[in-house]
Amino acid sequence: MYKQLSEARKKWAQPMPDGLLEGQIILVTGAGAGIGATAARCFASFGANVILLGRTQSKLESVYDQIKQETATDPVVVPYDLANYLDGGCNELLDMIIEHYGRLDGLLHNAGILGDKVPLEHYNLDTWNKVMQINVSAVHALTSAMLPGLRKSTAASVVFTSSSVGRHGRAYWGAYAVSKFAIEGMAQVLADETEQAGIVRVNTLNPGATKTAMRAAAYPNEDPESLQCAEDKMDLYLYLMGKQSIGVTGRQFSSANWEPI
Repeated sequence: MYKQLSEARKKWAQPMPDGLLEGQIILVTGAGAGIGATAARCFASFGANVILLGRTQSKLESVYDQIKQETATDPVVVPYDLANYLDGGCNELLDMIIEHYGRLDGLLHNAGILGDKVPLEHYNLDTWNKVMQINVSAVHALTSAMLPGLRKSTAASVVFTSSSVGRHGRAYWGAYAVSKFAIEGMAQVLADETEQAGIVRVNTLNPGATKTAMRAAAYPNEDPESLQCAEDKMDLYLYLMGKQSIGVTGRQFSSANWEPI
């Protein structure tokens, strides 16, 4: 199901060969459900060894079991609550990755929480701080820790999951929107810092409306059957993780039309 590109998107990527990510080492956050779980299974189906990072071990183990049944790859489960990030935890993860795999080729930041949809003047400070911790501060900490491993790759890719409300502010989206604006800025800074060396490319991806639990929470009155499933969005994830996007960095992608900024 992951191996076909629509005609409209072939201008950005050729049909994906079966071994597109063969032997690549890719860390996926939020890998226990939704887009993260689908992306992890997708990457593994193209040959990647996927590191599954998420909060709930049982969900990660379910994805792990699916990957082991579907592929001959070497996935790893890493239960990690980004809300409780402790100094040194990410460095320990890097040490494990280097010891087990020798390097890191890709990092997909997909974990995040919605928070409240209320006016900014009424936003709860504790909720605000939690959203910023998970959606921004932990993302920075994990990315910074993983960079030495990414530089051991010949061509590494970092993809930050963004949102339309992180590119154009919208009323009542509060901390979530602000966190995604921060992610866009973080990606631009990191892309500029890494571009000259040419090893690590950095881009943001807005997957658009997708049938997930977070989408249902944000739009409780929406018919979920009107939305595309995560599987329908995987061609762009593959493009950004695969060799076809080497040299493409500092761009903003949207799954709705594949038009980068």
